[in-house]
Amino acid sequence: MDNHNRSASRPPLPLAGLRVLDMSQVMAGPFCCMLLGDMGADVIKIEPPGVGDQTRKSMGFRMKGEDSPGFLALNRNKRSITLNLKSEAGQRVLHRMVETADILVENGRPGVTKRLAADYDTLSKINPRLIYASISGFGQTGPWSQRPGFDLIAQAMAGVISATGLVGAEPVKSGIPVGDLGAGMFAAYGILSAVIGRQSSGRGQYIDTSLLDAALALSVWESTEYWATGISPGPLGTANRMSAPYQAFNASDSSFVVGAANQKLWLIFCDVIGWPELKDDPRYATNVDRVKRRAELAELLAPRFRTHTAEEWVEAFHAAGIPAGPIYDYAQALDNPHVRHREAVIEIEHPVEGSFRALGFAAKLSATPAQVRMPPPLLGQHTQEILAELGLQAEHGELDRSGAFAA
Repeated sequence: MDNHNRSASRPPLPLAGLRVLDMSQVMAGPFCCMLLGDMGADVIKIEPPGVGDQTRKSMGFRMKGEDSPGFLALNRNKRSITLNLKSEAGQRVLHRMVETADILVENGRPGVTKRLAADYDTLSKINPRLIYASISGFGQTGPWSQRPGFDLIAQAMAGVISATGLVGAEPVKSGIPVGDLGAGMFAAYGILSAVIGRQSSGRGQYIDTSLLDAALALSVWESTEYWATGISPGPLGTANRMSAPYQAFNASDSSFVVGAANQKLWLIFCDVIGWPELKDDPRYATNVDRVKRRAELAELLAPRFRTHTAEEWVEAFHAAGIPAGPIYDYAQALDNPHVRHREAVIEIEHPVEGSFRALGFAAKLSATPAQVRMPPPLLGQHTQEILAELGLQAEHGELDRSGAFAA
C-alpha cells in the first residue's frame, strides 16, 4: 500500500516540528534518522559533495538508477543538502543550520567532528537546545574508542558470535546486523528521551551510543546465563537458553519451530505428539530439568517429528494453543497474507527508480500512524530549498566559490 498517497488527510505526525540534521552514513545513523522522519521530523541529510552517503554507490547490486537499494532502504522521509565540511564556508552553512535544528546525529569515528567544527561542544554554544547523538563502533570513551567498528566486529567483541550457530561448528554471526540496527534504535530512544527532558530543562544534551553497546544490551539472556552460572553461554542453534523444548525440528519434508515455553504448554505438547507418558518422566518433569537435558530431549523427540509433515505438525500445535510455525525464507516471509495485512511491505514512488518496495512501519500508532512523506532524496536535491529557508540563497554564489558545496 502506498502510504504517501494517504498522507494528505492525516493529522500532523507526533514529531512534526522537530528538525533533525543527519550527518551520518551507511546504516546505524541513517536508520535512526529514518525512524524519526517516519514519525514526522524534518530530516535534513548532510552529505559530502560528489559521492554522498557511502551506501549510494557502494553496494554490490543496483536498481534502475545510481543509488543502491541499501541507500533507498534507509533514507526515506529526508531532504538532502551537499556540504563540504572541510571548508570554512561549509562549516558556516552547517552552523546556520544548527541555529534552527533540534537534533543532530553523526556516526563518524570519535574526534572527526571536532576537526570539522561540528562537535557537540562547538555546536551547543550556537544552540544550547541542540540534542546531539553520536553513534560509533565502541563509544566516545574507553580504551577501544578509537578503533574502527563495523557490525561484524561489534558482534564478535560483544559475545554475539560466540553464542550463535551450532555446537562445534565454525563461528557464525547473527544474520541480522543487530549492532548497527540496535545502535540506531537506542539512539532514537535516547533522542526522544532527551526531547522530553528538554521540555522541562530547556536545554539539549549529548547522547553517546555504539554498536558494541547495542549488541551487549540485546544479549539479555546470554549475559544473565553467564552471571547465574559462571559459564559463558555457547551456541545452541535454534534452541532457547531458558526454555525447552523451544527450537526447530525436522519433519518428514522440511523443518518447523515450536515453543513449549512453560509447564502448561509442555503438558499439552506431550499430548499433541501422542506421547502422554512423557509427562510422567522424571528426567523432564520441570522446565529446569528439560533445559538441563535440552540436547537429550531433542534427540528423543526427533524420530517422532519425522512421522508427519511440517505443515501437519504446525496445524496440530496451533489447534492445541502451542506456538509453532514454518521456517520461511524471505520470499515467503515478505509475501504472505498476514504480512500484507500488516502493511509490513509498502510501495514508494521515486523520481528515478519509479515504484519500489520497502519495509513498512513496525510501530503502528492508532491516531498518527507513520507516513512515507518523501522518497529517498537524490544527492543534493534540496540544497537550494534549504539555503532559502536559512536565508542564505543570495549568498549561494559566494559560498559555492568558497568551497561550501564542492568536494
